[in-house]
Amino acid sequence: MMSNEESRQKVANDLSPEVMEVEAELAPEETGDASSDDALDVSSEDSTEITDEELYQQLAAEVDELTERVQELVPDYQPPPFSPRGLIALIEELLSKYPKEVQIGVLEQLRGALSQDLFDPELWKGAWFMLNYTLKYNVDLVQRRFTGEYDTDEWGLDWEVVDLLLPVLSFLFKSYWRVETTGLENVPVEGRALLVANHSGQLPWDGMMVGTAILTEHPSRRLIRGLYAGILPRIPWISTLLVRLGQTLATVENGTRLLEQEELVAVFPEGYKGTGKLFKDRYRLARFGRGGFARMALNTGAPIIPVSVVGSEETYITLAKVPTFSEITGIPYLPLTLRFPWLGLFGILPLPTKWYIDFGEPIYVDNGDPNAADNVPYVSQVTDQVRGTIQEMVHDRLAQRRSVFFG
Repeated sequence: MMSNEESRQKVANDLSPEVMEVEAELAPEETGDASSDDALDVSSEDSTEITDEELYQQLAAEVDELTERVQELVPDYQPPPFSPRGLIALIEELLSKYPKEVQIGVLEQLRGALSQDLFDPELWKGAWFMLNYTLKYNVDLVQRRFTGEYDTDEWGLDWEVVDLLLPVLSFLFKSYWRVETTGLENVPVEGRALLVANHSGQLPWDGMMVGTAILTEHPSRRLIRGLYAGILPRIPWISTLLVRLGQTLATVENGTRLLEQEELVAVFPEGYKGTGKLFKDRYRLARFGRGGFARMALNTGAPIIPVSVVGSEETYITLAKVPTFSEITGIPYLPLTLRFPWLGLFGILPLPTKWYIDFGEPIYVDNGDPNAADNVPYVSQVTDQVRGTIQEMVHDRLAQRRSVFFG
């Protein structure tokens, strides 16, 4: 006999929209022989002959059969997370095959089980223990930050900070911007590779979302090492946060070292030229600097993965920039948007646009020349090739998109 936990898991494994799509194909075949429904059909007189244990086994067997038939019709079927709505629908479908007396008995058992779980003191003790543990852990984490008693790697990466911020980044990724990704299979599971992407020219949300995509949806759950522009340290807290997340200053030397350590490195070559990109210039890629990323790839033999990010360049609708503010404060730019500075700090919040992140096929640039990184014409050729590829990917995605906010 299956345990309660196994049965619950079996039920959860069948809750998928794909089940509803193949509902007609899953209907039992009509035959002249006595069907399973006949075997399970119990009249009011002999309903007491079926024990709760037997009924439980019959329900579990039907769930098993349903799972097998769905997997036959949909070979790539993957059981989704638990869904209470789907569970209720499945229970209702299964119970409809039995007499009213049996249905009432099963529902009473379910109600009793739920009540027992809900009012079980041990359940609430466990919940309080986890809440108390989480609170103490976070307080301890903050205290260690002030005393300096924490570990980082040579680049300043602090995994505790990554774990602390990942739920927030995951919320932005899955719920706020509803990011859809394609081509993740082009990112290697291990070994060096260089991700090259277009940049929104605003706060580095696009880099964070590319990193979140790799960390949460890629099979390897790799952490990307982003190279950020030298202007970001001028913005309070940003530089420190980026370092703790494993990012570092954008130089050819830093990128080459990270690639030689078999890391996954990400660059946004529009850099300073793309900072504060105006709304009218969105998705028009600025010139890719002097080919620093191309030299990194040529120095290390790392493949270049072109990345297109669509949706990020509409999170802030920048109408103009105030250069005088930048000259006085040293902060890169003061954007004038539809909401900032008119709405104060509320105007800094990004708009909930719909995002798409597409990872293109690797571009291999090693031509066998050990001095290729010093060959200026070849470096320029590689730079233009990658820029053209990303621009084309962006245009293709924009052509498919129907709405800025709904995709």
